[in-house]
Amino acid sequence: MNTSSLPLHLYINGEWIGCETRMSEDLVNPATGAVLGKLPHATQDDLTLALDAAHAAFPQWRDMPAIKRGAILRRAAELIRERGEHIATLMSLEQGKTIAEARIEVIVAADVFEWSADEGRRTYGRLIPAREPGWRQTVLKEPIGVVAAFTPWNFPAMLPARKIAGSLAAGCTCIIKPSEETPCSALELARALHDAGLPKGVLNMVFGVPAMVSEFLIRSPIVRKVSFTGSVPVGRHIGALTAAGVKPVTLELGGHAPVLVFDDVDPVRAAQMSAASKFRNAGQVCISPTRFFVQRKAYAKFVDTFAQAAASLNVGPGTNPASQMGPLANPRRVAALVALVEDAVACGATVAAGGYPIDGDGFFFQPTVLADVPAECRVMREEPFGPIALVVPFDDEEEAIARANELPFGLAAYAFTADADRIIRLGDRMQTGMLGVNTFAIASSETPFGGTKDSGYGLEGGIEGLEAYMSTKFVAQAPVL
Repeated sequence: MNTSSLPLHLYINGEWIGCETRMSEDLVNPATGAVLGKLPHATQDDLTLALDAAHAAFPQWRDMPAIKRGAILRRAAELIRERGEHIATLMSLEQGKTIAEARIEVIVAADVFEWSADEGRRTYGRLIPAREPGWRQTVLKEPIGVVAAFTPWNFPAMLPARKIAGSLAAGCTCIIKPSEETPCSALELARALHDAGLPKGVLNMVFGVPAMVSEFLIRSPIVRKVSFTGSVPVGRHIGALTAAGVKPVTLELGGHAPVLVFDDVDPVRAAQMSAASKFRNAGQVCISPTRFFVQRKAYAKFVDTFAQAAASLNVGPGTNPASQMGPLANPRRVAALVALVEDAVACGATVAAGGYPIDGDGFFFQPTVLADVPAECRVMREEPFGPIALVVPFDDEEEAIARANELPFGLAAYAFTADADRIIRLGDRMQTGMLGVNTFAIASSETPFGGTKDSGYGLEGGIEGLEAYMSTKFVAQAPVL
């Protein structure tokens, strides 16, 4: 693959649009700092064209039988799998994650398209028993209209796939703005749909200054649904914009996932599993396990094993098959992690492993384990979004649950225990949108994904994710007079 200058485009009304006279920005390889290509920014005229195209395409796409819409999505899934190695390489180059993780993400993105293609055929309504003979009371599910979607850089194929596949399977048309820092993976999804025969205007992909693009699209009366994945502050702003237009919105925002490790499980095995999950994608995962509360009897063994696992990881460019963790996605993350570690150490935390950036090209940071972290440290309250694990001892279940629930986040949480009664209590009392018990695997195409509290509202994935792009209509039919 020639990576000296990757071709980057906008995708509007079935056409690929390059930089030409438009403003552009450099796409940078986070492992080397090298420029991979120039990404065009959409003008207001481009955004207007995308809105008009999505609006014009909606009636035809809405009225197309779900089985035919599904056939296009299924063909796109096949093309994504066929092109998997190419897409994974692009992803590793633009985002930094290891090639092994990138390959998995491509498979997951294809799975999302395939599952949505099938589930779009099952957007059932229902018949409500009437109170009078001869009446019919029917509930219908209808696509809501044109969708504006926004995704971040940490999962540049899977997150766009959720929004694109979900909205299109429901019968909506979509304008999506993926992250400008990772455009290649999302553009390959658009290319697969284009080659699968997607009608013009059904999907439009734009890039630009995030605030300008999002406000222009969300304020348009053409857009009837908004879906956003990103930070809490930006999510609040998006929520305010949608409220002004009385538009439904799905917000999948930040997290700071707690992990409760009780002393009735093997602390060595729990620590090994925790390290494997924590340092996936260099910790740049909204559901990444971060605050590890470990029962005191198991604490020392857990910390020792976790620190050893972190120190043994091979950190390097994601495209190197030997790398077990890649770089951070941008220099902003490096600076943020340095500040958080320095604050934690000043508060009294112990650095059990890592703690520093790695010298050389690229945006690398050591896999880090901080032990005995005081509650007042910034990192215990602010999502680090990087390869930092925080380990704290606890004495009893009540204390552990209280510590887990003390933050305003509620996206994901995890627990390791062999106590069946405790598992029920945790399911009842943990304030979270998703809970993994003895596992970190809590996301798949057929299961709902979303949070509570400041982590947002609304769901993606599963039947709930498809319903997010539909409106409900009630039809009451009486006998002819």
